[in-house]
Amino acid sequence: MSRIGKRPITIPAKVQVAIDGTNIVVKGPKGELSRTLTPNVSLSQEGDILQVNRRDETRTSKQLHGLSRTLVANMVEGVSQGFQRRLEIQGVGYRAQLQGRNLLLNMGYSHPVQIEPPDGIQFAVEGTTNVIVSGYDKEIVGNTAAKIRAVRPPEPYKGKGIRYAGEVVRRKAGKTGKGGKK
Repeated sequence: MSRIGKRPITIPAKVQVAIDGTNIVVKGPKGELSRTLTPNVSLSQEGDILQVNRRDETRTSKQLHGLSRTLVANMVEGVSQGFQRRLEIQGVGYRAQLQGRNLLLNMGYSHPVQIEPPDGIQFAVEGTTNVIVSGYDKEIVGNTAAKIRAVRPPEPYKGKGIRYAGEVVRRKAGKTGKGGKK
């Protein structure tokens, strides 16, 4: 049996869960999320404990068991606490600033890049080089952070660009410029 799939999900006090067959709706202080799970798994709730079970022992059910449990656990955590992704900007003249709700990035292009947040996402800028993407849906937070990083990914020679906080960029040695063939 899946080790992740059989772990119970504890529902915090401020969160309500509504189960209707394979549909689940989770409401909390941060927002509301809903998802339709695969018919290979079933949900059961006893008090403040939520359990994801397999309907049969087929290979597909085994594969989707842990995934479904993790998706539901992320929904519960998102509406109660929320998620955030931190990005760091490195490079001379590279900076970020907020313009209303939008994020304005000066990344060495001929124009500033403006990014509008999707529904349920907020941007925050610390200094001019740290960007925080926060929201209650883990998938949208991760996708938005990836779109920001894609504006100028870190390059391996000087390390300039946008990277996730804690991301290690492997550096390459450049050309030496000496001792080439004549």
